[in-house]
Amino acid sequence: MTAHAAKRAAEHSIEPLFLEFEDNSLLPLLFGEHDRNLARLEQLLGVSITSRGNRLAITGPSGPAETAKGALLSLHKRVRKGRPIDMGEVDAAVRMSDIVGEEADNPFGEDLTIRTRRRIVEARSPTQRTYLQALRDFELVFGIGPAGTGKTYLAVAVAVSLLLAGRVNRIILSRPAVEAGERLGFLPGDLREKIDPYLRPLYDALYDMLPADQVVKRISNGEIEVAPLAFMRGRTLSNAFIILDEAQNTTPTQMKMFLTRMGENSRMAVTGDLSQVDLPLGAKSGLRDAVETLDGMDGATFVRFTDADVVRHPMVTRIVRAYNAQDNRLAQPPGSGV
Repeated sequence: MTAHAAKRAAEHSIEPLFLEFEDNSLLPLLFGEHDRNLARLEQLLGVSITSRGNRLAITGPSGPAETAKGALLSLHKRVRKGRPIDMGEVDAAVRMSDIVGEEADNPFGEDLTIRTRRRIVEARSPTQRTYLQALRDFELVFGIGPAGTGKTYLAVAVAVSLLLAGRVNRIILSRPAVEAGERLGFLPGDLREKIDPYLRPLYDALYDMLPADQVVKRISNGEIEVAPLAFMRGRTLSNAFIILDEAQNTTPTQMKMFLTRMGENSRMAVTGDLSQVDLPLGAKSGLRDAVETLDGMDGATFVRFTDADVVRHPMVTRIVRAYNAQDNRLAQPPGSGV
């Protein structure tokens, strides 16, 4: 048998993998109510998982079986630390299962877990892990990719953790007030009331990280500012963590204006999805212009997410992939045969 044939045979082997745990008391938390966590792994990976006492047998092709084993080891470490497991954690463990053993807890030789007043935030995909590392190491980070990949959420989590640790004095969250089909002038209320709906996702992330009274207090005393992009003009933002969300809806001029607001001891995160530009037809996105202009610049880095990094409801992943497939079909020239 050739080496290639032997490799293919091994990949399709259905010899079970065995996994044994020392502490039976944690297994109900690991398996989930009615073994739902094991059932989720079976559904995701096409394997069969059976338990007898503290021993698990994983049956299926060797690749998915190894992935299931890695995921179970990672989840077991989680319950040992007293952390809960839900379906999202099981899905994340599958995405991260190429990192097993000690690396699963400490992939960069240091702790990348983000602790805020309301929750502990961790990477749920390899790209999210890279993104968290970038937010720690670089002064300017661009997170680019589809909805649901955690670009803005993780940036807000890092910003809140740095504020709580006293490493920055304030957080500034901004978005361009560009309508997806609506017109600001037709919305009821004064300017603030018209703009607030565009900023609501940023408020939602803040309330996920901090108790509501602290969010209100910190906004009122200026430690946290949530403002439309137009309010950034003419300012120098020092000792701050600054986030620009929905950056695909900036013009190149607006993007340059925003990026040049950075002052001493400040960091910036710029997030956006180049497939969801709401600018007038023919207008160039400031985010796309920044990618072309700044890629490779010292002190800045670009982290690109894909549909594989979507951590919302599984339906969101399928929706993103369906639209991507349609875009690819429309991009093919007539008569290409693709």
